Amino acid sequence: MYEIVRRHLGKVVAGAAMAVTGTAVAVAISLPTQAGANGAAGPVGTAGAGGTAGATAATAGGGSGSAAQQGETGAQAPGTAPPPATVVPPAAEGKKGVGSDPLTDDELARAESLALTPPAASAQQDVTGGRGPQRLGTRLADPVPGDPSRRAEVRLYDYGRDELITKTVNLDTGKVEKSGAQHGVQPSAHPEELREALELILVSPLGKGVKEDYKDATGKELTSTGQLWFNGDVYRTYRESHVPAQLARCGEHRCVRLVTKVLNGAWIDTRNLIVDLSARTVTRVG
Repeated sequence: MYEIVRRHLGKVVAGAAMAVTGTAVAVAISLPTQAGANGAAGPVGTAGAGGTAGATAATAGGGSGSAAQQGETGAQAPGTAPPPATVVPPAAEGKKGVGSDPLTDDELARAESLALTPPAASAQQDVTGGRGPQRLGTRLADPVPGDPSRRAEVRLYDYGRDELITKTVNLDTGKVEKSGAQHGVQPSAHPEELREALELILVSPLGKGVKEDYKDATGKELTSTGQLWFNGDVYRTYRESHVPAQLARCGEHRCVRLVTKVLNGAWIDTRNLIVDLSARTVTRVG
């Protein structure tokens, strides 16, 4: 009988502790915080609201966990600082990977160099209109049964023809073993493409509102993409309920939508500005 009562009491106490911890976590999530360039921040005009409260709630929730952990492990004595953490340096990366290892920096550079062999590459265009295709990404290619050679699949985009180019290169032999081009296939955007899209917004008449929002938030003029944190991806028309006529060729053309914010500050809403990188135009939606 004693064992039954003791186990029941343990469940009640544990349940109460979970309820308190859950409440603290819920408070921390529900409050807006002021975050860094890679975190979330409040909208313009409310960027700083609740930052301290959110941090305090998160600390309160974490403190309960720390106390429980110290109780289990018999941690440090009161009034003493925890011992300094030891950072183990990463293992040195070799020039070549083995088997299914991720591509090394040397292999990535070699794969792109092999894929960009002239004369075909020099006739293609990148996102700025410069000579040579736009790099989109490189990954380890699927192995060939019975062949230990390492291969890489390089994705490029030719803005002159609006073509996705995929090349498979053998990193051991230095040969391009497979090459193909596709129309109407739009993989995720590269950071260089997103930066060019932001450049086009800032020089467009539609970028006036972005500059005004930046000045309201910081008191300074917005003159460079370096003053903003930004991210985004390809604008896919099949996900939209209404597509303006100016964007009807998106999918054939390479179009992107951005999200932006002041560095270490408030969000600036650019989601209604779609950039057609192929036509180099900016269109408002919604």
